[in-house]
Amino acid sequence: MFNIVLLEPEKPANTGNIGRTCLLTNSKLHLIRPFNFKMDDKTLRRTGLDYWKDVNIEIYDDYEEFIRKNHDVNVYYATTKTNNKYSDIKFKDGDFIMFGKESAGIPEKILDTNKDNCIKIPMIPELKRSLNLSNSVNIILFEALRQNDFFNLS
Repeated sequence: MFNIVLLEPEKPANTGNIGRTCLLTNSKLHLIRPFNFKMDDKTLRRTGLDYWKDVNIEIYDDYEEFIRKNHDVNVYYATTKTNNKYSDIKFKDGDFIMFGKESAGIPEKILDTNKDNCIKIPMIPELKRSLNLSNSVNIILFEALRQNDFFNLS
């Protein structure tokens, strides 16, 4: 099983879509506060469809709590600020993949202390933009699943 971590997600539609993806791929969703929405937000429920109630989810009050509870795990940090491509990583069962909030990504302080585990999706550099959060999660998660023969998902 893979673990998808959203650090301070801002858009309930993205979080709902990602939750749905996590359920359908047997991945766990970790949400780190603060959020820009409530867990009973109608957009979150609508995009998560009737799947939302079954998502394997854990919520943390802040990044420090996440680290305290997951101090001995392997975390990859998705960012545009690295040269390490996600496709060069050899993902293993139990790995965590963290994504930052839509407007700012993962804070530099966190990236700087985890440089070796920072990964990116290659894009043209001139635009200095990034993909939609739920699209980014899908790209990296499905590569990790592919590398692990989809853990026998049908």
